[in-house]
Amino acid sequence: MNKMPYIAANGFSKMLAPKRSKAACLMALLLGASLLRGEIKVLRNFTLIDGNGRPPLTGAAMILDSGRIVWVGPVTQLQAPAGAQTVDLTGKFVMPGIINLHGHLGNTVDLTQDAKFFTRESVENNLKTYASYGVTAMLSMGTDQDLIFQIRDRQRAGRPSMTRVFTAGQGFIFRGGYGGIAGVNQGVSSAGEVEAAVAVQARNKVDIVKLWMDDDLGRFPKMPYPVAKAIIDNAHRRHLRVTAHIFYLQDAKQLTDFGVDGLAHSVRDKPGDQALVESMKTHGTWQMAATLSREASMFIYASTPQFIDDPFFTRGVSPAAITTLRSPAYRKTISSGPHFKEYPDFWETAKKNLKTLADAGVKYGFGTDTGPPGRFPGYFEHWEMEFMVEAGLTPMQVITAATRNAAEFLGAKDLGTVERSKWADLIVLDRNPLDDIRNTRTINAVYIAGNRVQ
Repeated sequence: MNKMPYIAANGFSKMLAPKRSKAACLMALLLGASLLRGEIKVLRNFTLIDGNGRPPLTGAAMILDSGRIVWVGPVTQLQAPAGAQTVDLTGKFVMPGIINLHGHLGNTVDLTQDAKFFTRESVENNLKTYASYGVTAMLSMGTDQDLIFQIRDRQRAGRPSMTRVFTAGQGFIFRGGYGGIAGVNQGVSSAGEVEAAVAVQARNKVDIVKLWMDDDLGRFPKMPYPVAKAIIDNAHRRHLRVTAHIFYLQDAKQLTDFGVDGLAHSVRDKPGDQALVESMKTHGTWQMAATLSREASMFIYASTPQFIDDPFFTRGVSPAAITTLRSPAYRKTISSGPHFKEYPDFWETAKKNLKTLADAGVKYGFGTDTGPPGRFPGYFEHWEMEFMVEAGLTPMQVITAATRNAAEFLGAKDLGTVERSKWADLIVLDRNPLDDIRNTRTINAVYIAGNRVQ
């Protein structure tokens, strides 16, 4: 009697006789239906960097079913289902998709930011751009309008074809203070206003709560500590985590002592100290994003940046933005800022503080602050990885930060690594990023939920 295939504990590795259980027979029927739909894919003959920090596996293969990984291992152990679509990736390198823990969606056109630009089209254009660069998930950090919840919920109800979105909804600023976007972030002026404002975000089921703790180098009033503590406490009572935009070491230490869950930037005013390290480790606070590319963007445009003619950059940027970046008037505007000469030092301090925290065992993720003018989605994520290596991290540490670690921070258990049962969000590269982190730019293909991004 003929035997039928079924999905074993380690994938398609056994055969089942018809006399076995009805459940196994049903699984066989589902497999057959998947094959008929063309949902079974086999990727083979690549080197796997799985996101867990383990040494790469040469001669690897995997089987995908309906967008998820059902088996992964050495190609010598592959038992490919008959009729599956097979993709030969000889000479290629496969890693998980990049997860950006700090971006902003939909508010910028060319080099102008305005809440009126926030439309479904603009948000999805950003998500498609991210996807083309291998950024398969991103956390939009506090400048979204309510449309974002419709987009997110629709993605989660199905199988996305563009970058997966997580959102902080409308983040918290001190009224009249720094942060947010006019018309989106209304602000709170006292701790007494916080509970109702947090309740609004909780009803929208935000993925995280964000607050801004900064004065833009003295230009704005800063959020008082009692207001920040009220935000953290109220969010935690509703089982929502909190991340904070910070600049100053003192603010980072105070918010960490309050129990904030993540710092959305590196400390930039001075070197981090042991008190910060100990508080972050005690409270489980993450350095969720260093945003080194964001710091570089504060001064890099005072001259024409080297990447402006790089096809990997220009393919994701509007011609109008490139024209502006080349203009002497724009360069003069950048270089004439009152704190322009300080920005390179802030950037160097941010790099050193990332390395200090990583070496001390503080958990860290990956993020860029892309989206505002001059911080270009897609390209900047790869630039960020380059800067993290400059800061002293190894390529493997950087890749792990941008995949497994970032997924862990999000609580996204089915993202971030190439393992059985997880979504097949993948980047196929022509060259090995462990030899040179800039090889993440040698993108051959991107897959989201098992489908190749067009």
